[in-house]
Amino acid sequence: MILVTTNEVPGRKIKRVLGIAKGNTVRTRWFGRDLIAAFQNLIGGEVTGYTSLLTKAREEAIKRMIKQAEALGANAIVNVRFSTSQIMSGAAEILVYGTAVELE
Repeated sequence: MILVTTNEVPGRKIKRVLGIAKGNTVRTRWFGRDLIAAFQNLIGGEVTGYTSLLTKAREEAIKRMIKQAEALGANAIVNVRFSTSQIMSGAAEILVYGTAVELE
């Protein structure tokens, strides 16, 4: 599956637009991770626990989007975008979406 953030795949022609493909996941924080993050906030730098959490969430959302695009018969997804929103205190949704297409 080819994923691009552009409207087309360089050197390839879009044969058919199949629709929107999307994938999402909702993740919550863990109390222990919050304590580590609070300490990290005092000394500065990257909060690696949250970085890891969000990386895994994005990867899961991408896998779900690809699965949906494959079900539509796509071999590429163009114009891929990410969105995030807070669902409740301590829980966030990661959404990825794009246009499922069939390339020649």
